[in-house]
Amino acid sequence: MYTTQPVYDVIGIGLGPFNLGMAALLDGVEDVRAVFFERETDFQWHPHMLIEGTTLQVPFFADLVSMADVKSEHSYLNYLQEHNRLYHFYFLEKFHIPRKEYDHYCRWVSKRLDSCRFGKEVTEVRMVERDGRNLYQVRIRDLSRGEEETYITRHIVMGIGTEPGVPEAFREALGPNVFHTSEYLKRKEEAELDGAVTVIGSGQSAAEVFLDIAKHQENCGGSLQWYTRSKGFFPMEYSKLGLEYFSPDYIDFFHALPQWKKDQLLEDQSLLYKGISAETIADIYDHLYERTVGGKKTEIELQAMTEMTELAGRGGRLTLRGYQRVSGEAVETEADVVILGTGYRQRIPAFFRSIEEALVKDDRGRLVINREYDIETTFEAEGDIFVQNGELHTHGVGAPDLGLGAYRNAVIINRIAGRDVYPVEDSHVFQTFGSKKQPALTHP
Repeated sequence: MYTTQPVYDVIGIGLGPFNLGMAALLDGVEDVRAVFFERETDFQWHPHMLIEGTTLQVPFFADLVSMADVKSEHSYLNYLQEHNRLYHFYFLEKFHIPRKEYDHYCRWVSKRLDSCRFGKEVTEVRMVERDGRNLYQVRIRDLSRGEEETYITRHIVMGIGTEPGVPEAFREALGPNVFHTSEYLKRKEEAELDGAVTVIGSGQSAAEVFLDIAKHQENCGGSLQWYTRSKGFFPMEYSKLGLEYFSPDYIDFFHALPQWKKDQLLEDQSLLYKGISAETIADIYDHLYERTVGGKKTEIELQAMTEMTELAGRGGRLTLRGYQRVSGEAVETEADVVILGTGYRQRIPAFFRSIEEALVKDDRGRLVINREYDIETTFEAEGDIFVQNGELHTHGVGAPDLGLGAYRNAVIINRIAGRDVYPVEDSHVFQTFGSKKQPALTHP
């Protein structure tokens, strides 16, 4: 059965923190009609990485709304007040809140918003003509009833996020004992963590999984190896001036560069967004130190500058082969469990298949995204398709950062409304990223 709704101003696809933040900021904006669809039955934010003791890597001000509207009733501080936790938080004296509380906060907001519809899977987005207007038709499958619905909208905001990045060499082996960190808590009980475990990758997720397994094995036994092709297990840049790279000012500078220069810059900026928090590194070191008191030996090994390129089974065990990237030495080890902290990658979702040819891509097959987060297309439509956390290559290291989510939403909302619903200031940092009259760059 198909039903057709009146024309919406915007339909959001996916309800992660960024689109949920947009829904919260649009709550009460009467001249913008919005609805957001999510295939999961309720809000879920990295549910299998809510490891006990982990925190956000950004201050609590990076909630869904505060960086655009501190007076919003959907702020984290209002959440605390509604749950009688203000004094608890006051005495906690920490800016970085528990990850599980951020998840609970987002769930609380999602239940307050009528525009958020869960259990609704978007299956197709296509162009349609209605009364002389080129609009978007969004087809939905209601997962509880198995029925299909269609909606019409002027604008689309894609907020489905990224997907786990699994190297080609490991894809065929994925299963109960070879999995990405995004599945860690789901797999933890059934995986043989009392045996030989290998963690690959040197980002925050890999570090948190490594530490959790190390604590588990202290009581239950087993061995643990941690490999990364990076030059070391380094901390993420967190100095005050370094943090200014996560600002609208830097986005302006970065987006104006030619794409070849953007790609070059991103290769040199990995520690701005791929490193490990200094606190987690300290916790790992403290754990290793205490485990070796009195000369006690541990079955724990950490090895940087090492890339694992092959995974094979052998007699019920897994064999990993690779090489040390500096010396060139071959490296081989065996494991019962391999956990991949190999990051995430951007994607073009299947529901865009009918219009994908009209989405402009660069020479690497990535979407071309304009400064105000709309995708460049070859068709003429009344509205735009906006992207949330899919613009790392065009807007820089702040794309996945929660602290810039409210700013990005303010920019998009102002475009949709055709007016300044939320103020977007011009200057946010003390430093200058480019000269006032930045010369055009040509490829060498």
